[in-house]
Amino acid sequence: MARLVVISNRVAVPKARGAAGAQGGLAGALNAALKKHNGIWFGWSGQECDSFTGDIAMQSGDGVTTATVDLPHQDVEEYYNGYANATLWPLFHYRLDLTEYERATAKGYERVNEQFADSVTPLIEKDDLVWVHDYHLMPLGDRLRQRGLKNRIGFFLHIPWPPTRLFVSLPYHERLVKTLLAYDLIGFQTEEWLDSFLHYCRKELGAEVDEATGRIAYDGTETVARAYPIGVDFDHLMGQLDTGEARQAAQRLASSTRHRTAMIGVDRLDYSKGLPERIDGIGRFFDRNPDAVRQLVYIQIAPPSREDVESYQQIRTVLEQKTGQINGARSEVDIVPIRYVNRGHSLAELCGFYRVSKIGLVTPLRDGMNLVAKEYVAVQDPDDPGVLVLSRFAGAAQQLEGAVMVNPHSPDDLAHAIETALDMPLAERKARWESMIGTVRDDNVHQWTERFTHDLERVPCP
Repeated sequence: MARLVVISNRVAVPKARGAAGAQGGLAGALNAALKKHNGIWFGWSGQECDSFTGDIAMQSGDGVTTATVDLPHQDVEEYYNGYANATLWPLFHYRLDLTEYERATAKGYERVNEQFADSVTPLIEKDDLVWVHDYHLMPLGDRLRQRGLKNRIGFFLHIPWPPTRLFVSLPYHERLVKTLLAYDLIGFQTEEWLDSFLHYCRKELGAEVDEATGRIAYDGTETVARAYPIGVDFDHLMGQLDTGEARQAAQRLASSTRHRTAMIGVDRLDYSKGLPERIDGIGRFFDRNPDAVRQLVYIQIAPPSREDVESYQQIRTVLEQKTGQINGARSEVDIVPIRYVNRGHSLAELCGFYRVSKIGLVTPLRDGMNLVAKEYVAVQDPDDPGVLVLSRFAGAAQQLEGAVMVNPHSPDDLAHAIETALDMPLAERKARWESMIGTVRDDNVHQWTERFTHDLERVPCP
């Protein structure tokens, strides 16, 4: 079995000898695969330094070795806050109005990818599988090839791939995609994002594309692109649900609702999650059903993210204003219709909250997958499951067809979906949940990593 080298922007560094790294997201997705393949995880430490040295901090814990480098402040601003999160992130989430095109940040992005390649190349042995992750490091495979690596190298994009007509707004878009074609295997969350990428390669590059197999032939190279929908760690979630921490969280929420139905949303504070639009829909629901403040309470958990980026500061301000307006208009002495929590909670606590919440709102404007939707379904009581209200623009919508689908841009549509969920009889709730739980349980994160690494091991070496 080949050793696995994972490369991503950030690394879940073990907190102590024998302690597991952070769970959830990319960390939860990769932990088992790294253990199985005796792997190394390389990336940025999250720390800043005066100048880039390439010095690598190695640490082992829970069967995984991590290797991290520090980045200078200028690199963080240009590569991370700049090109990655102010250019690529909004563009790939269809937000041209928020996309910034700056030559300096684009150069910083390429510079850090060069630095990553210089630092990680000496760690990679001849037969290693190399798996690069996400939009921060799209050119990295090409940079590793330039340094002579003949290994099988794969790439997985955790966010959407935009339609060609949007993507071509990016300066030097051809050059960026050509670097992606240095990978042997490219993975996308859904068939929709895969189709968008294949369309670009065929239309803009003139590449030979086999739609059935995902093979792309261009300029003497051959790449395979496929969809690999990411899943949750189902067994781990079940274990979390069975902890005292989860049970206490469930009891706290249940006792505080005063016999009202709990409706929950858990999202990073990010404009792609559609939080202001969601609050507008909830406000419309209460406008239509003013007495429902004694029937329903909405809990929005939204820990901050990327606080140095101006658009994220703006989303927090807007969200607080909209929440405050609804609470001001609808609250009573002993009742507040919306609880807005601007901090994170442990996975065990979230599992407890999900379990007692009879409606889960997952309404991003655009999302590569959205694992919160799958987490919510996973931990429901089979005898009395809650209702998932899901944006049709989340990648998860292609798998979770038992959800109540909504257009997150429409307050009326969301208000109607909440009414539908509140009034849904038990038999229908069970039927909808049963149609989703099999996919959530079986198409889990372990299957995801197995499928990708299995396919990567079998592509021909360059």
